[in-house]
Amino acid sequence: MATTAHFLPRIPADLLDHIRGYAQTQRIAKFSCSFPASEQNAECLTSLPFSKTSFTRSFIIKTMPYCEVGSRQNATGDANLNNGIKIFYRTYGQGPTKVLLIIGLAGTHDSWGPQIQGLTGSVTPNDDDERRAADGCDNEAGFSGGGIEVCAFDNRGMGRSSVPTQKSEYTTKTMAKDAIALMDHLGWREAHVFGHSMGAMIACKLAAMVPDRILSLALLNVTGGGFECLPRLDRHTLSIAVRFLKAKTPEQRAAVDLDTHYSKGYLEEYVGSNTRRAILYQEYVKGISATGMQSNHGFEGQVNACWTHKMKQMEIELIRSAGFLVSVIHGRHDVIAQIYYARRLAEKLHPVARMVDLPGGHLVSHERTEEVNKALIELIKASEAKTEPHDWTNLPEKSLGWMATRMSLIRKRTDEGNCVSFMCNMFEKLHLCLLYLFGLFALAFENARRTFRSIKPARIGHSIT
Repeated sequence: MATTAHFLPRIPADLLDHIRGYAQTQRIAKFSCSFPASEQNAECLTSLPFSKTSFTRSFIIKTMPYCEVGSRQNATGDANLNNGIKIFYRTYGQGPTKVLLIIGLAGTHDSWGPQIQGLTGSVTPNDDDERRAADGCDNEAGFSGGGIEVCAFDNRGMGRSSVPTQKSEYTTKTMAKDAIALMDHLGWREAHVFGHSMGAMIACKLAAMVPDRILSLALLNVTGGGFECLPRLDRHTLSIAVRFLKAKTPEQRAAVDLDTHYSKGYLEEYVGSNTRRAILYQEYVKGISATGMQSNHGFEGQVNACWTHKMKQMEIELIRSAGFLVSVIHGRHDVIAQIYYARRLAEKLHPVARMVDLPGGHLVSHERTEEVNKALIELIKASEAKTEPHDWTNLPEKSLGWMATRMSLIRKRTDEGNCVSFMCNMFEKLHLCLLYLFGLFALAFENARRTFRSIKPARIGHSIT
Protein backbone atom coordinates (compact mmCIF):
# COMPACT_ATOMS: atom_id res chain seq x y z
CA MET A 1 0.00 0.00 0.00
CA ALA A 2 1.10 3.64 -0.37
CA THR A 3 0.17 6.77 1.60
CA THR A 4 1.35 10.36 1.28
CA ALA A 5 3.39 11.70 4.18
CA HIS A 6 3.90 15.31 5.26
CA PHE A 7 7.32 16.82 4.65
CA LEU A 8 9.00 17.04 8.03
CA PRO A 9 12.44 18.37 9.00
CA ARG A 10 13.24 15.21 10.94
CA ILE A 11 11.77 11.78 11.64
CA PRO A 12 9.76 11.70 14.89
CA ALA A 13 10.85 8.95 17.27
CA ASP A 14 7.31 7.62 17.74
CA LEU A 15 6.82 7.34 13.96
CA LEU A 16 10.13 5.52 13.65
CA ASP A 17 9.05 3.02 16.33
CA HIS A 18 5.70 2.58 14.58
CA ILE A 19 7.37 1.86 11.23
CA ARG A 20 9.79 -0.59 12.85
CA GLY A 21 6.99 -2.48 14.58
CA TYR A 22 4.91 -2.61 11.42
CA ALA A 23 7.88 -3.89 9.46
CA GLN A 24 8.50 -6.72 11.90
CA THR A 25 4.86 -7.87 11.95
CA GLN A 26 4.09 -7.43 8.25
CA ARG A 27 7.51 -8.49 6.86
CA ILE A 28 8.18 -5.36 4.82
CA ALA A 29 10.61 -5.62 1.92
CA LYS A 30 11.41 -1.94 1.26
CA PHE A 31 10.14 1.59 1.76
CA SER A 32 10.74 5.20 0.83
CA CYS A 33 9.78 8.38 2.64
CA SER A 34 9.62 12.14 2.16
CA PHE A 35 11.98 13.18 4.94
CA PRO A 36 15.00 15.31 3.99
CA ALA A 37 18.26 13.48 3.37
CA SER A 38 20.11 14.63 6.45
CA GLU A 39 22.79 12.54 8.15
CA GLN A 40 20.58 12.17 11.22
CA ASN A 41 17.62 10.90 9.21
CA ALA A 42 19.84 8.61 7.15
CA GLU A 43 21.16 7.03 10.34
CA CYS A 44 17.61 6.48 11.60
CA LEU A 45 16.43 4.98 8.32
CA THR A 46 19.31 2.53 8.00
CA SER A 47 18.41 1.15 11.43
CA LEU A 48 15.08 -0.07 10.10
CA PRO A 49 14.71 -3.72 8.93
CA PHE A 50 14.33 -2.89 5.24
CA SER A 51 16.35 -4.10 2.31
CA LYS A 52 16.39 -0.65 0.73
CA THR A 53 15.76 2.96 1.73
CA SER A 54 15.39 6.06 -0.42
CA PHE A 55 14.14 9.61 -0.05
CA THR A 56 11.12 10.39 -2.24
CA ARG A 57 7.86 12.28 -1.88
CA SER A 58 5.77 9.37 -0.73
CA PHE A 59 5.78 6.77 1.98
CA ILE A 60 5.64 3.33 0.32
CA ILE A 61 5.33 -0.04 1.99
CA LYS A 62 5.83 -3.19 -0.06
CA THR A 63 5.22 -6.61 1.41
CA MET A 64 7.46 -9.58 0.68
CA PRO A 65 6.15 -12.45 -1.49
CA TYR A 66 4.68 -15.15 0.74
CA CYS A 67 2.34 -18.06 0.15
CA GLU A 68 0.07 -18.97 3.06
CA VAL A 69 0.01 -22.75 2.83
CA GLY A 70 -3.08 -23.40 4.97
CA SER A 71 -5.29 -21.13 2.87
CA ARG A 72 -4.25 -22.97 -0.29
CA GLN A 73 -5.00 -26.53 0.85
CA ASN A 74 -8.55 -27.82 0.70
CA ALA A 75 -8.35 -30.88 2.92
CA THR A 76 -9.38 -30.11 6.48
CA GLY A 77 -6.51 -32.04 8.02
CA ASP A 78 -3.90 -30.31 5.88
CA ALA A 79 -5.34 -26.88 6.58
CA ASN A 80 -5.21 -27.49 10.32
CA LEU A 81 -1.69 -28.90 10.16
CA ASN A 82 -0.37 -25.98 8.12
CA ASN A 83 -2.36 -23.22 9.76
CA GLY A 84 -0.18 -20.12 9.81
CA ILE A 85 2.64 -21.64 7.72
CA LYS A 86 4.06 -19.15 5.24
CA ILE A 87 6.44 -20.03 2.43
CA PHE A 88 8.74 -17.30 1.16
CA TYR A 89 9.37 -17.37 -2.58
CA ARG A 90 10.82 -15.35 -5.41
CA THR A 91 10.07 -15.46 -9.14
CA TYR A 92 12.49 -14.60 -11.93
CA GLY A 93 12.12 -14.06 -15.65
CA GLN A 94 9.02 -13.98 -17.83
CA GLY A 95 7.48 -16.51 -20.17
CA PRO A 96 4.99 -19.35 -20.52
CA THR A 97 7.54 -22.03 -19.57
CA LYS A 98 7.34 -22.46 -15.80
CA VAL A 99 10.12 -23.98 -13.66
CA LEU A 100 9.80 -24.71 -9.94
CA LEU A 101 13.09 -25.06 -8.03
CA ILE A 102 13.12 -26.94 -4.70
CA ILE A 103 16.28 -26.57 -2.62
CA GLY A 104 17.74 -29.06 -0.15
CA LEU A 105 18.43 -29.27 3.56
CA ALA A 106 19.57 -26.01 5.21
CA GLY A 107 19.50 -24.22 1.85
CA THR A 108 17.61 -21.11 0.76
CA HIS A 109 16.20 -20.03 -2.59
CA ASP A 110 19.42 -18.09 -3.27
CA SER A 111 21.28 -21.40 -3.61
CA TRP A 112 19.71 -21.79 -7.06
CA GLY A 113 21.45 -18.62 -8.29
CA PRO A 114 23.57 -20.24 -11.05
CA GLN A 115 20.55 -22.10 -12.44
CA ILE A 116 18.29 -19.04 -12.25
CA GLN A 117 20.93 -17.08 -14.16
CA GLY A 118 21.29 -19.84 -16.73
CA LEU A 119 17.56 -20.29 -17.30
CA THR A 120 16.35 -16.68 -17.22
CA GLY A 121 19.48 -14.61 -17.87
CA SER A 122 19.18 -12.70 -14.59
CA VAL A 123 19.09 -13.22 -10.83
CA THR A 124 16.95 -10.12 -10.26
CA PRO A 125 13.60 -11.07 -8.69
CA ASN A 126 10.44 -10.00 -10.48
CA ASP A 127 9.27 -8.10 -7.39
CA ASP A 128 12.32 -5.81 -7.54
CA ASP A 129 10.97 -3.45 -10.19
CA GLU A 130 13.79 -0.92 -10.00
CA ARG A 131 16.59 -3.46 -10.49
CA ARG A 132 14.67 -5.19 -13.29
CA ALA A 133 14.28 -1.88 -15.13
CA ALA A 134 18.00 -1.21 -14.71
CA ASP A 135 18.97 -4.68 -15.93
CA GLY A 136 16.60 -4.69 -18.90
CA CYS A 137 17.29 -8.41 -19.37
CA ASP A 138 15.65 -10.65 -21.94
CA ASN A 139 15.37 -14.29 -20.96
CA GLU A 140 14.39 -15.77 -24.28
CA ALA A 141 16.65 -18.82 -24.45
CA GLY A 142 15.56 -20.31 -27.73
CA PHE A 143 12.40 -21.95 -26.42
CA SER A 144 9.32 -22.28 -28.56
CA GLY A 145 7.27 -20.30 -26.03
CA GLY A 146 9.69 -17.38 -25.89
CA GLY A 147 10.89 -17.39 -22.29
CA ILE A 148 11.07 -19.01 -18.86
CA GLU A 149 9.64 -17.98 -15.52
CA VAL A 150 11.37 -19.55 -12.53
CA CYS A 151 10.17 -19.78 -8.94
CA ALA A 152 12.55 -20.62 -6.09
CA PHE A 153 11.49 -20.73 -2.45
CA ASP A 154 12.65 -21.42 1.09
CA ASN A 155 11.39 -24.71 2.48
CA ARG A 156 9.64 -24.64 5.83
CA GLY A 157 12.22 -24.52 8.60
CA MET A 158 14.72 -22.38 6.72
CA GLY A 159 15.30 -18.84 5.50
CA ARG A 160 12.32 -16.50 5.64
CA SER A 161 9.70 -19.25 5.65
CA SER A 162 7.88 -20.35 8.79
CA VAL A 163 9.63 -22.67 11.23
CA PRO A 164 7.25 -25.24 12.76
CA THR A 165 8.40 -26.59 16.11
CA GLN A 166 7.17 -30.19 15.78
CA LYS A 167 9.18 -32.81 13.87
CA SER A 168 5.93 -34.35 12.64
CA GLU A 169 5.37 -31.19 10.60
CA TYR A 170 8.46 -31.96 8.51
CA THR A 171 8.03 -34.77 5.99
CA THR A 172 8.76 -34.80 2.28
CA LYS A 173 5.06 -35.38 1.64
CA THR A 174 4.06 -32.34 3.72
CA MET A 175 6.72 -30.22 2.05
CA ALA A 176 5.54 -31.44 -1.36
CA LYS A 177 2.11 -30.12 -0.41
CA ASP A 178 3.78 -26.78 0.33
CA ALA A 179 5.10 -26.78 -3.23
CA ILE A 180 1.67 -27.65 -4.64
CA ALA A 181 0.13 -24.81 -2.63
CA LEU A 182 2.77 -22.47 -4.04
CA MET A 183 1.97 -23.55 -7.61
CA ASP A 184 -1.70 -22.86 -6.92
CA HIS A 185 -0.79 -19.49 -5.43
CA LEU A 186 1.15 -18.58 -8.58
CA GLY A 187 -1.61 -19.87 -10.83
CA TRP A 188 0.65 -22.49 -12.41
CA ARG A 189 -1.27 -25.45 -13.77
CA GLU A 190 1.91 -27.28 -14.87
CA ALA A 191 5.62 -26.81 -14.35
CA HIS A 192 9.03 -28.37 -14.82
CA VAL A 193 10.14 -29.37 -11.31
CA PHE A 194 13.83 -29.43 -10.38
CA GLY A 195 15.01 -30.48 -6.91
CA HIS A 196 18.38 -30.72 -5.19
CA SER A 197 19.24 -33.21 -2.41
CA MET A 198 16.31 -33.11 0.05
CA GLY A 199 14.56 -30.94 -2.52
CA ALA A 200 14.87 -33.80 -5.00
CA MET A 201 13.18 -36.11 -2.48
CA ILE A 202 10.37 -33.56 -2.17
CA ALA A 203 10.20 -33.34 -5.97
CA CYS A 204 9.78 -37.13 -6.18
CA LYS A 205 6.86 -37.01 -3.75
CA LEU A 206 5.37 -34.07 -5.64
CA ALA A 207 5.62 -35.93 -8.94
CA ALA A 208 3.93 -39.01 -7.45
CA MET A 209 1.15 -36.94 -5.85
CA VAL A 210 0.24 -34.80 -8.89
CA PRO A 211 1.89 -36.42 -11.94
CA ASP A 212 -0.52 -34.62 -14.27
CA ARG A 213 1.00 -31.27 -13.24
CA ILE A 214 4.63 -32.22 -13.93
CA LEU A 215 6.15 -31.39 -17.32
CA SER A 216 9.57 -32.82 -16.49
CA LEU A 217 11.53 -33.83 -13.39
CA ALA A 218 15.20 -33.16 -12.57
CA LEU A 219 16.71 -34.80 -9.49
CA LEU A 220 20.09 -33.39 -8.47
CA ASN A 221 22.24 -35.27 -5.93
CA VAL A 222 19.31 -37.36 -4.80
CA THR A 223 19.00 -40.51 -2.68
CA GLY A 224 16.07 -42.62 -1.60
CA GLY A 225 16.10 -41.28 1.96
CA GLY A 226 16.43 -43.26 5.18
CA PHE A 227 19.64 -45.30 5.35
CA GLU A 228 20.60 -44.01 1.92
CA CYS A 229 21.17 -40.58 3.49
CA LEU A 230 24.14 -41.96 5.40
CA PRO A 231 27.41 -40.72 3.86
CA ARG A 232 30.39 -42.85 3.02
CA LEU A 233 32.14 -44.04 6.16
CA ASP A 234 35.70 -42.79 6.19
CA ARG A 235 37.84 -40.41 8.21
CA HIS A 236 37.00 -37.46 5.96
CA THR A 237 33.23 -37.72 6.36
CA LEU A 238 33.49 -38.40 10.10
CA SER A 239 35.64 -35.30 10.45
CA ILE A 240 33.05 -33.26 8.54
CA ALA A 241 30.25 -34.61 10.75
CA VAL A 242 32.08 -33.68 13.96
CA ARG A 243 32.93 -30.19 12.69
CA PHE A 244 29.36 -29.66 11.51
CA LEU A 245 27.94 -30.49 14.94
CA LYS A 246 30.46 -28.20 16.64
CA ALA A 247 29.89 -25.26 14.26
CA LYS A 248 28.32 -22.39 16.20
CA THR A 249 29.43 -19.34 14.20
CA PRO A 250 29.08 -18.36 10.53
CA GLU A 251 32.85 -18.75 10.12
CA GLN A 252 32.86 -22.31 11.49
CA ARG A 253 29.78 -23.26 9.49
CA ALA A 254 31.23 -21.80 6.28
CA ALA A 255 34.44 -23.81 6.66
CA VAL A 256 32.63 -27.13 7.07
CA ASP A 257 30.06 -26.33 4.37
CA LEU A 258 32.81 -25.93 1.79
CA ASP A 259 34.15 -29.44 2.44
CA THR A 260 30.59 -30.74 2.37
CA HIS A 261 29.48 -29.07 -0.85
CA TYR A 262 32.54 -29.20 -3.11
CA SER A 263 35.19 -31.66 -4.18
CA LYS A 264 38.69 -31.18 -2.80
CA GLY A 265 40.24 -30.62 -6.20
CA TYR A 266 37.78 -27.86 -7.04
CA LEU A 267 38.44 -26.02 -3.77
CA GLU A 268 42.20 -26.11 -4.27
CA GLU A 269 42.07 -24.63 -7.78
CA TYR A 270 43.49 -21.12 -8.10
CA VAL A 271 41.43 -18.24 -9.44
CA GLY A 272 43.96 -15.48 -9.85
CA SER A 273 46.08 -15.29 -6.73
CA ASN A 274 43.56 -16.99 -4.42
CA THR A 275 42.17 -20.49 -4.20
CA ARG A 276 38.47 -21.13 -4.71
CA ARG A 277 38.32 -22.15 -1.06
CA ALA A 278 39.44 -18.70 0.08
CA ILE A 279 37.04 -16.93 -2.29
CA LEU A 280 34.04 -19.13 -1.47
CA TYR A 281 34.78 -18.94 2.26
CA GLN A 282 34.23 -15.18 2.25
CA GLU A 283 31.02 -15.57 0.22
CA TYR A 284 29.70 -18.25 2.56
CA VAL A 285 30.44 -16.24 5.70
CA LYS A 286 28.67 -13.23 4.20
CA GLY A 287 25.67 -15.31 3.12
CA ILE A 288 25.28 -17.14 6.44
CA SER A 289 25.67 -13.89 8.38
CA ALA A 290 22.94 -12.29 6.26
CA THR A 291 20.38 -15.11 6.57
CA GLY A 292 21.40 -16.35 10.01
CA MET A 293 22.15 -19.87 11.21
CA GLN A 294 19.34 -22.37 10.77
CA SER A 295 17.27 -22.85 13.92
CA ASN A 296 17.38 -26.15 15.80
CA HIS A 297 13.70 -26.78 15.06
CA GLY A 298 14.27 -26.23 11.35
CA PHE A 299 17.41 -28.35 11.15
CA GLU A 300 16.04 -31.26 13.18
CA GLY A 301 12.77 -31.13 11.26
CA GLN A 302 14.41 -31.20 7.84
CA VAL A 303 16.72 -34.03 8.92
CA ASN A 304 13.59 -35.90 10.01
CA ALA A 305 12.09 -35.32 6.56
CA CYS A 306 15.15 -36.88 4.91
CA TRP A 307 15.33 -39.81 7.32
CA THR A 308 11.64 -40.70 6.99
CA HIS A 309 11.53 -40.27 3.21
CA LYS A 310 10.65 -43.39 1.26
CA MET A 311 9.44 -43.86 -2.30
CA LYS A 312 7.08 -46.81 -2.52
CA GLN A 313 7.02 -49.00 -5.59
CA MET A 314 3.56 -47.69 -6.44
CA GLU A 315 4.90 -44.12 -6.40
CA ILE A 316 7.79 -45.11 -8.67
CA GLU A 317 5.32 -46.68 -11.08
CA LEU A 318 3.19 -43.53 -11.05
CA ILE A 319 6.19 -41.46 -12.11
CA ARG A 320 7.27 -43.96 -14.76
CA SER A 321 3.81 -44.17 -16.30
CA ALA A 322 3.02 -40.43 -16.16
CA GLY A 323 4.75 -39.72 -19.47
CA PHE A 324 7.19 -36.96 -18.46
CA LEU A 325 10.98 -37.24 -18.77
CA VAL A 326 13.40 -37.40 -15.83
CA SER A 327 17.05 -36.36 -15.44
CA VAL A 328 19.07 -37.68 -12.50
CA ILE A 329 22.13 -35.42 -12.15
CA HIS A 330 24.86 -36.27 -9.64
CA GLY A 331 28.42 -35.41 -8.63
CA ARG A 332 30.84 -38.34 -8.63
CA HIS A 333 32.67 -37.04 -5.55
CA ASP A 334 29.59 -36.33 -3.44
CA VAL A 335 30.40 -37.19 0.19
CA ILE A 336 26.79 -36.78 1.37
CA ALA A 337 24.57 -38.42 -1.23
CA GLN A 338 26.29 -41.46 -2.68
CA ILE A 339 26.03 -41.73 -6.45
CA TYR A 340 25.22 -45.44 -6.20
CA TYR A 341 21.77 -44.68 -4.80
CA ALA A 342 21.10 -41.99 -7.40
CA ARG A 343 21.94 -44.40 -10.19
CA ARG A 344 19.75 -47.07 -8.63
CA LEU A 345 16.81 -44.63 -8.53
CA ALA A 346 17.43 -43.75 -12.18
CA GLU A 347 17.38 -47.44 -13.06
CA LYS A 348 14.08 -47.86 -11.24
CA LEU A 349 12.67 -45.03 -13.36
CA HIS A 350 13.87 -46.60 -16.62
CA PRO A 351 13.03 -45.90 -19.44
CA VAL A 352 11.94 -42.30 -18.71
CA ALA A 353 15.14 -41.41 -16.80
CA ARG A 354 18.54 -40.26 -17.99
CA MET A 355 21.63 -40.44 -15.75
CA VAL A 356 24.06 -37.50 -15.84
CA ASP A 357 27.12 -37.98 -13.62
CA LEU A 358 29.62 -35.14 -13.47
CA PRO A 359 32.99 -34.60 -11.75
CA GLY A 360 31.87 -32.66 -8.71
CA GLY A 361 30.67 -32.72 -5.13
CA HIS A 362 27.27 -32.40 -3.48
CA LEU A 363 26.75 -28.91 -4.87
CA VAL A 364 27.51 -29.98 -8.42
CA SER A 365 25.05 -27.33 -9.61
CA HIS A 366 27.61 -24.70 -8.52
CA GLU A 367 30.77 -26.65 -9.25
CA ARG A 368 29.74 -27.65 -12.78
CA THR A 369 27.26 -24.90 -13.54
CA GLU A 370 27.58 -24.95 -17.32
CA GLU A 371 27.11 -28.71 -17.61
CA VAL A 372 24.19 -28.78 -15.17
CA ASN A 373 22.40 -25.88 -16.87
CA LYS A 374 22.91 -27.55 -20.23
CA ALA A 375 21.37 -30.77 -18.90
CA LEU A 376 18.37 -28.87 -17.50
CA ILE A 377 17.78 -26.96 -20.74
CA GLU A 378 18.04 -30.20 -22.72
CA LEU A 379 15.40 -31.70 -20.43
CA ILE A 380 13.02 -28.78 -21.00
CA LYS A 381 13.54 -28.85 -24.76
CA ALA A 382 13.12 -32.63 -24.95
CA SER A 383 9.87 -32.34 -22.99
CA GLU A 384 8.57 -29.63 -25.30
CA ALA A 385 9.55 -31.71 -28.32
CA LYS A 386 7.65 -34.73 -26.90
CA THR A 387 10.77 -36.90 -27.09
CA GLU A 388 10.07 -40.60 -26.63
CA PRO A 389 11.49 -42.21 -23.47
CA HIS A 390 13.60 -44.76 -25.38
CA ASP A 391 15.22 -41.87 -27.27
CA TRP A 392 15.82 -39.97 -24.03
CA THR A 393 17.28 -42.54 -21.65
CA ASN A 394 20.97 -43.44 -21.65
CA LEU A 395 20.56 -46.32 -19.21
CA PRO A 396 20.88 -49.88 -20.48
CA GLU A 397 17.94 -52.15 -19.89
CA LYS A 398 19.51 -54.63 -17.52
CA SER A 399 18.25 -58.16 -17.25
CA LEU A 400 17.02 -59.27 -13.87
CA GLY A 401 19.36 -61.30 -11.73
CA TRP A 402 18.57 -64.82 -10.54
CA MET A 403 17.17 -63.71 -7.18
CA ALA A 404 15.20 -60.81 -8.66
CA THR A 405 13.74 -63.08 -11.33
CA ARG A 406 12.73 -65.66 -8.74
CA MET A 407 11.13 -63.02 -6.52
CA SER A 408 9.29 -61.62 -9.53
CA LEU A 409 7.88 -65.05 -10.38
CA ILE A 410 6.83 -65.61 -6.78
CA ARG A 411 5.14 -62.20 -6.71
CA LYS A 412 3.15 -63.09 -9.82
CA ARG A 413 2.10 -66.52 -8.59
CA THR A 414 1.24 -65.81 -5.00
CA ASP A 415 -1.92 -64.21 -3.71
CA GLU A 416 0.08 -62.64 -0.90
CA GLY A 417 2.12 -60.21 -2.96
CA ASN A 418 2.11 -57.65 -0.17
CA CYS A 419 3.85 -60.07 2.18
CA VAL A 420 6.53 -60.81 -0.40
CA SER A 421 7.06 -57.10 -0.99
CA PHE A 422 7.37 -56.60 2.75
CA MET A 423 10.00 -59.34 2.96
CA CYS A 424 11.96 -57.74 0.11
CA ASN A 425 11.99 -54.43 1.95
CA MET A 426 13.11 -56.15 5.14
CA PHE A 427 15.98 -57.90 3.35
CA GLU A 428 17.03 -54.60 1.79
CA LYS A 429 17.09 -52.81 5.15
CA LEU A 430 18.97 -55.71 6.75
CA HIS A 431 21.53 -55.52 3.95
CA LEU A 432 22.04 -51.79 4.55
CA CYS A 433 22.36 -52.31 8.31
CA LEU A 434 25.01 -54.96 7.79
CA LEU A 435 26.92 -52.70 5.42
CA TYR A 436 26.77 -49.88 7.97
CA LEU A 437 27.97 -52.09 10.83
CA PHE A 438 30.72 -53.54 8.65
CA GLY A 439 31.88 -50.02 7.81
CA LEU A 440 32.03 -49.08 11.49
CA PHE A 441 33.95 -52.25 12.30
CA ALA A 442 36.42 -51.69 9.46
CA LEU A 443 36.99 -48.10 10.51
CA ALA A 444 37.54 -49.07 14.16
CA PHE A 445 39.90 -51.87 13.14
CA GLU A 446 41.95 -49.53 10.94
CA ASN A 447 42.29 -46.95 13.71
CA ALA A 448 43.29 -49.63 16.22
CA ARG A 449 45.89 -51.02 13.81
CA ARG A 450 47.45 -47.60 13.27
CA THR A 451 47.47 -46.90 16.99
CA PHE A 452 49.17 -50.23 17.69
CA ARG A 453 51.84 -49.53 15.07
CA SER A 454 52.57 -46.12 16.56
CA ILE A 455 53.34 -47.68 19.95
CA LYS A 456 56.99 -48.72 20.09
CA PRO A 457 58.59 -50.61 23.01
CA ALA A 458 60.71 -48.36 25.17
CA ARG A 459 64.35 -49.28 25.61
CA ILE A 460 65.45 -49.55 29.24
CA GLY A 461 69.12 -49.19 30.04
CA HIS A 462 71.09 -51.23 32.59
CA SER A 463 70.34 -50.17 36.09
CA ILE A 464 73.17 -49.16 38.38
CA THR A 465 72.93 -50.82 41.74
